[in-house]
This record gives sequence, C-alpha cells and structure tokens, in this order.
Amino acid sequence: DKATDPSLPEENWECIQRFCDQVNADTEGPLFALRLLAHKIQSPQEGEALHALTVLETCVNNCGDRFHSEMAKFRFLNELIKVLSPKYYGIWSSEKVKSRVTEVIFSWTVWFPQEVKIQDAYQMLKKQGIVKEDPKLPEDKILPPPSPRPQNSIFDTDEEKSKLLARLLKSSHPEDLQAANRLIQSVVKEEQEKSAQVSRRVNAISEVSESVKRMEELLESYRRHKLTPADQETLQALLQRCEKLRPLLFRLASEAVADEEALAEILQASDKLSQVLGQYRQVVSSQ
Repeated sequence: DKATDPSLPEENWECIQRFCDQVNADTEGPLFALRLLAHKIQSPQEGEALHALTVLETCVNNCGDRFHSEMAKFRFLNELIKVLSPKYYGIWSSEKVKSRVTEVIFSWTVWFPQEVKIQDAYQMLKKQGIVKEDPKLPEDKILPPPSPRPQNSIFDTDEEKSKLLARLLKSSHPEDLQAANRLIQSVVKEEQEKSAQVSRRVNAISEVSESVKRMEELLESYRRHKLTPADQETLQALLQRCEKLRPLLFRLASEAVADEEALAEILQASDKLSQVLGQYRQVVSSQ
C-alpha cells in the first residue's frame, strides 16, 4: 500500500525495495505479490496503477526465476490484458496506464523470448487491434536485463558488450551510467528488430498454411463441379493473396539467411505455395 500510494508525487524506492525483499524471502512471495499487483494495476486511480507498474518492473529486475515463472503465466497476463480490453477495464483505464501496460508486456517479449505465453498474449492483443503498433520504449529509462537473462539475448552472444555493460553498471560515475543506458537501449532496439522479424515470419507462414489448406479444399470442390458462386469468388481472392505472398516470402528469406531453421521454414512454406498455385493452374486448365 505504501509503495503504490496514489498520493505519492514520485516513487518510494525504499518501500519498493522492501517489497522486493519480501517477495524473495517468502516461498509464496511471487504468487501473492502478483495477485496484489494485478489488483493495484487495475485501480481506477491512475497514480496507484502507475506506481504498481513501477513496482512490477522492479520485481522483474530483482526477483529472479520464481517471479518470472509466475509472471509469464496466463493467470497473471490475463489480469494485465483486462486493463487494455474494452470488454473489461479498458473502457475506463486512463490512456497513460494502458500505454504503460502495453509497454511492459512488449518489453517482456524482448527480454523473455523463450516465454511462449507472453509472446502469444502480445500477438493476440495485436490481432484484436487493441495494440496497433509496437510501443517505443522510453529512451531515458534504464532497463537492466533481468537476471538471469533470456537465452539468445544479444548480451549472451556478444561477450564484449556483456563485459562492457557489467563494468559501466558497477561505476558510480553518472556518465558511465548514461553510457550503460545508451548501450542497453541500442540492444533493446536490436532485440525489437529481431522480434519484429520473427513476428512477420510467423504471421506470413501461418497465413500461407491457412490459405493453402483453404485453396486445396476449394479446388477439390472445383474438380467435382460443386463450387458455388460465393466459393468461386473466395477462390479468386485466395489466388490473388497467394500471388502476393510469394514476394513476401522471398523478402523474409533474405532477412533470415543467417538463421538456417527459420530459412528452412520459409522455404517449406514457399514450396507449399508453389504447389497449390500449380495445382490451381492444372485443375482450371483441365476444366
């Protein structure tokens, strides 16, 4: 209550630190903490909700694996989504709170790429149009990578950057901390670009899979002369969409040239697309 007091003009870092210490000391700390924080984040008082989000982010950076594990469950993610959804509290939550919640979830997709539920929750928000575009993380905000850092983070693959960051963060000189902030922001930007590439690839491959499956079904009906006028229109629309997907897959392949697994997925999707387009030409010409 003290850490999220809406009358506070700024964060009470002593209370926030004590809250984190209590979370780490108690076996059930992460579970209880997230229940309390969800309740505070959903508060109709903007100040209380914003303070609670600061406490949440501080816990993410200071409370380790047990906290991360609970945080990444749909049970908690759904409570954050309610703040954004017009079906729940989104109708009266302030834009500032909704913007901050979006920023928090998006930042987790960057730092916790291995947490599938976080990725799914964020993609669902985008698919439903609740999130229109990825937020830009504030440049003046220091975002130390959570401990332990997710695998495949740039800090894990770039030993030189990792050592430099560790040295800068240990320094007491303001200019070193500013340099650390700039380094983290540049890495976050790289991670965001990576995340955007993955998102584009996943969405494109998913669309190819769905389009190919639907086209195959319609072509089977075409063979049997059971295609309705509405289905014929759908088939033509799918044909046009599949033609447009081909150059998209080509661009995605050029982006993923250094990632053998991703490249293999794209090429496999491209093969399926080519096969169904060939199948269309064969069936239509034979009729």
